[in-house]
Amino acid sequence: MDKTKLTKLEKYWILYDVGNSAFILLVSTIIPIYFNYLAGNAGISEVDYLAYWGYAASVATVLVALIGPVLGSVADTKGYKKPLFTVTMMVGVIGCAALAFPTSWVVFLAVFVIAKVGYNASLIFYDSMLVDVTNEERMDVVSSQGYAWGYIGSCIPFVISLVFVLLYDKIGITMSTAMMIAFFLNAAWWFGVTVPLLKNYEQKNFVEMPAHPIRNSFGRLAATLKDIRGQKHIFMYLLAFFFFIDGVYTIIEMATAYGSALGLDSQGLLLALLVTQIVAFPFALIFGKLSKKYETALLIKVCIAAYTAIALFAIQLDKQWEFWLLAVCVGMFQGAIQALSRSYFAKIIPAEKSGEYFGIYDICGKGASFMGTMLVGLMAQLTGVANLGVAMISVMFVIGFVLFWKAAKLNAR
Repeated sequence: MDKTKLTKLEKYWILYDVGNSAFILLVSTIIPIYFNYLAGNAGISEVDYLAYWGYAASVATVLVALIGPVLGSVADTKGYKKPLFTVTMMVGVIGCAALAFPTSWVVFLAVFVIAKVGYNASLIFYDSMLVDVTNEERMDVVSSQGYAWGYIGSCIPFVISLVFVLLYDKIGITMSTAMMIAFFLNAAWWFGVTVPLLKNYEQKNFVEMPAHPIRNSFGRLAATLKDIRGQKHIFMYLLAFFFFIDGVYTIIEMATAYGSALGLDSQGLLLALLVTQIVAFPFALIFGKLSKKYETALLIKVCIAAYTAIALFAIQLDKQWEFWLLAVCVGMFQGAIQALSRSYFAKIIPAEKSGEYFGIYDICGKGASFMGTMLVGLMAQLTGVANLGVAMISVMFVIGFVLFWKAAKLNAR
């Protein structure tokens, strides 16, 4: 196999990052601003708007955290991974399109939670596919390519959506119509670029079909949890991941909502976060190449330290140019920490149990982000100051760094 050229299957796998990243870019930019518009029409205050948005994001992640390990365990059964991936992906796609219809902020949040659950659940199966589409030597590079092309590819439907959302009055349409176009466009993009993976993916690592696959999956999950407790390097890594990735996803989830709550210009926020995507593309590729020269553990430590500095800087943020600087810095490390964390985990787990392990990984990852979003929301409501919630995120990074340092030492033995 050519060590530099991607195989067709690797490319098809990467394309799903390109598809689902379009939705998550909406979640971090246009969707919270539209929710602010709906909430404002209903007389909801800025502080309460930020809190409700945080609570909705938390509900979505908690739901996936509860069902994730079971879904992952079932997916390890021969022939189950692709169908489960397809169903959860379609829940996300249809949910994204359905966001075009609600005029009530409460209904809008409910549809958002459903779409987010579909998106997060699909990633359990997608991430675990990594062991089937490539080999261990290429995992860092392929994982990094996924995030890199996801960031830059998602800009295509986003920029088109942005034209309608920012210029709707000049085009001669309503805000609601502009948002409908944006939601439909991104849902179609998500589904369209996923089709090659659906057609070509085959599950290579699996457990044979038992007599009772669902019931049997619970037994395997219990055994896996017991095994993890005995494998200190995996247990410590998951604990570290729980803390540092919590901060990463909280920043992604809350960035636009945070800027809006501070009264920063909405157009400036959207353009700044577009810059984040553009910056993330080359830096994800750079870190993928650096993984060939330096240990993955060292690169992850660098990313966690950088994110700690970013969170501390965000505490005092109150100007538009500071948000732009924050957006650039986040872009430098966002793709890298996600990609390297995913490939690092894929290397230290049994390939035939990848679904089970990535189901647990998802609890410690996106399932953990409820803590950060909840803390930001609660702190904002309790104090009336949005900045104080961000201070808690920096603490998560510090804890994550210390735990990961210990996990890396255990894994090196």
